[in-house]
Amino acid sequence: MNLLYKKPSPQTIEAMKKVIDNINSNGDKNKSNNNDINYITEAENKIKSETGHAHSTIVNSGNSAIMIAMNGIEGPILIPDQGAWHGFKQIAKFLNKEIIIFKTDKGLINQEILEEIAIKNNTLENSGMFITSFAGYTAEQPMNKIAKWCKNQGIIVVEDASGSITDSEKKLANGKYSDIIVGSTGSPKIINVGSGGFITTNNEKILEKSKILLKISKNSEIIAKGISTEIDFGSNNLKKTIESTKYIKDNLDNIIHPDKRGINVTIANSNPFKISKNLKSQLNVNGKSMITLCPNYNRIKEKAIAIEIKNLSIESLTDNNLNQIIEIIKKEIQ
Repeated sequence: MNLLYKKPSPQTIEAMKKVIDNINSNGDKNKSNNNDINYITEAENKIKSETGHAHSTIVNSGNSAIMIAMNGIEGPILIPDQGAWHGFKQIAKFLNKEIIIFKTDKGLINQEILEEIAIKNNTLENSGMFITSFAGYTAEQPMNKIAKWCKNQGIIVVEDASGSITDSEKKLANGKYSDIIVGSTGSPKIINVGSGGFITTNNEKILEKSKILLKISKNSEIIAKGISTEIDFGSNNLKKTIESTKYIKDNLDNIIHPDKRGINVTIANSNPFKISKNLKSQLNVNGKSMITLCPNYNRIKEKAIAIEIKNLSIESLTDNNLNQIIEIIKKEIQ
């Protein structure tokens, strides 16, 4: 079994290389002399075409995008108790924002949880709810229901769509539901160019409030060209990853959120340290890992092992490889 870590497509690598060569030939570190093409605008147009928002900006990282979004929100910042991104809390603290941590169903948000948030907090108007498209990368959030409830409460929905941008079903990374969509284009994300990020919204005031942050978070034409090229492969990559994840979920026991779309498989286990260590030695991905030990805020805060199918190149997601992964896991957790 030959498992390959996710990397940019050959077309993306070649496109970025051409921009680098063009820059080098002109002696400019930041810009090519091709006045007919603005690669940053090209990338921003493709990103906002995916989300359906009117405005988009390419930045230097997903965390920069989160900071820009959070800086534009006046009220408290609502953050799930698990299954999100630890950077939400870190950035909120840095910006001296009031933080409201709310309980979830192992990362998932349902109607009962939303109603409990309203009961515990007198006013939520002008606050922002920061969530990831997939709870712990393993379970799709009901974005349409969350968005409807938040709109009635005056809450701004901010969706980190690093793992869901280009969703063909349009349930995730969809500007109809989320007021602001942010994401990383680093490795091993869906738009995987090794660096960069993005933010999109219909509310231009959010971006206007963070002009200085936008300026210092500016990205290069090289990364922008990578994003605009790699996004063309995103939908197929995401679809194949979701299908492969479902196949593994359907063939293993003790799965957390077994019936939800996701891009990793999280397995409850009473001895995750030993199991994860053994799995790491057998499921080697070019010297990198596809195993996450839990409890882990970014996944789930209970004993479990996350199998990061999202880390694998789609060339590795063959029936033979998936069946071998299943057999290895079964052997270790028996």
